[in-house]
Amino acid sequence: MNDDSIQPLALVEDLSVRFVGRESTVHAVNGISFVLRRGEVLGILGESGSGKSVTLRALMRLLPRGKASVSGRIEIAGHDVMAMPEKALARFRGATAAMVFQEPMSALDPVYTVGQQIVETLARHESMSGGAAAKRALELLDLVQIPSARRRLDAYPHQLSGGLRQRAMIALALSCRPALLLADEPTTALDATVQIQILLLLRGLQKELGMGMIFVTHDLGVALEVSHRLAVMYAGRFVETGPVGAVARQPRHPYTEGLLNSTVQAVPRRTRLTPIPGSPPNPARLAPGCSFAPRCPYAVAPCTQALPELETAGAASEPHLARCIRSGLVGRQSAVPA
Repeated sequence: MNDDSIQPLALVEDLSVRFVGRESTVHAVNGISFVLRRGEVLGILGESGSGKSVTLRALMRLLPRGKASVSGRIEIAGHDVMAMPEKALARFRGATAAMVFQEPMSALDPVYTVGQQIVETLARHESMSGGAAAKRALELLDLVQIPSARRRLDAYPHQLSGGLRQRAMIALALSCRPALLLADEPTTALDATVQIQILLLLRGLQKELGMGMIFVTHDLGVALEVSHRLAVMYAGRFVETGPVGAVARQPRHPYTEGLLNSTVQAVPRRTRLTPIPGSPPNPARLAPGCSFAPRCPYAVAPCTQALPELETAGAASEPHLARCIRSGLVGRQSAVPA
């Protein structure tokens, strides 16, 4: 049972995150659970404010101490993340799990060159000599397809374009060969052409290196492009999870159906898009019952009274779950290809 192919790469159970303030408590993440297998990509999809980025930071224990209250179980590559002392956590970050942030200009240190930052990471985690680390840094920039890689080693982050900065951020994250890569909307700030390049690069590297990856996005097209399984997040909860093809073709939660109906990737040409009415709920004032009920075309009185249980469909090995009392009636055949 200790074989790496049997043990899940990541196991998360009942993860909750609260931000407690003087006047209110923000319920950012509300009891999510999932298992990630080695070599698998889990896409977390949802609108801004749904709790996606907070979830990733909780997995790395990057949330501010004293302000964030985190509970639940987080186990990554056999490490109990919640129980780790600070020194072990410092070794864990980068070596076992690494993160690609949404805005590399903020994540990269502006006073050090790209090469210096990669070399420092390698020296800390891999105990490499300066020469060996510099050679490896050059290999990493080549790996992420940065042109004129040797010259870019001596460039500061502000001297690179947005696309090159994101590639440098990916190189830094991959420097210690992590088993798990967390990608927090890494293409949001990029133009469409560069976005496609970064997506293809991440997908190719994930396959080549055999990493597990959790990819956070609010873009349905991006989620469909990179994911094996999809988790749709709303108001800090997973409202639907399952194989990406099953979720896209036959959504079982009204929110997922709404996302599909409101994006050009998921409807036939010349079809009028149908936006989701209303706005996401305030996480500091979540009402009882289903948080999506005020925006839901299928809502009935019981929806507002108690939180629905996760209903299961599909094969036991690849379950398709939805948190909706009408999940068997919701959904339509989507035009999204497999």
